[in-house]
Amino acid sequence: MSASRFIKCVTVGDGAVGKTCLLISYTSNTFPSDYVPTVFDNFSANVVVDGSTVNLGLWDTAGQEDYNRLRPLSYRGADVFILSFSLISRASYENVSKKWIPELRHYAPGVPIILVGTKLDLREDKQFFADHPGAVPITTAQGEELRKLIGAAAYVECSAKTQQNIKAVFDAAIKQRYNKVPYYCEQWRFTSKPSIGVFNWSIDYSRSIEDEDEEEAARSAAINQEIKCAFEGYW
Repeated sequence: MSASRFIKCVTVGDGAVGKTCLLISYTSNTFPSDYVPTVFDNFSANVVVDGSTVNLGLWDTAGQEDYNRLRPLSYRGADVFILSFSLISRASYENVSKKWIPELRHYAPGVPIILVGTKLDLREDKQFFADHPGAVPITTAQGEELRKLIGAAAYVECSAKTQQNIKAVFDAAIKQRYNKVPYYCEQWRFTSKPSIGVFNWSIDYSRSIEDEDEEEAARSAAINQEIKCAFEGYW
């Protein structure tokens, strides 16, 4: 039996914007109540593409400056980035173009980006803004403007707490994996609105990409070990 196809998806963005909550909400349908800054972690989700199982490898990264040296180790072999900012944090919104795009273009040029606005449930929360008078929400129009500015493949607003649009984030990421290798396909089309947990595509391959995916999975496993060793040395 051939190995499942593999997609490496890496999340980046400022600390505390909700990257880990986004991944946990997608993979376990739960919302963590406590905030614990991420050092490094992996998640995994199996989805169905054109009748075949795809292993979606989700790499969580730390946004804090303390990890600027180590974080790029996660970028090698990435198929797509999920670049997140908080819809209730203008600083995280501005850092997308100031910090994250320069970093991604330097370490992973050409890899597609899905821009994600998190904490959608709080944007219309009057009590939140009463408790945080200095907070300024980011509008959908501003998010779209930023997407065009940085050349992101898509822009999605979501809430990990309510799970609104969570699946749409990762559907967009999976789609980019196949847009990245159009020369392997004679034609492809989106067949229907995907049901929960299933991403439906119709793809006619001129040749198989299974060998490439097996090699990519092996490379990612080696990189994973390399990062763990780096963190052991760091501490």
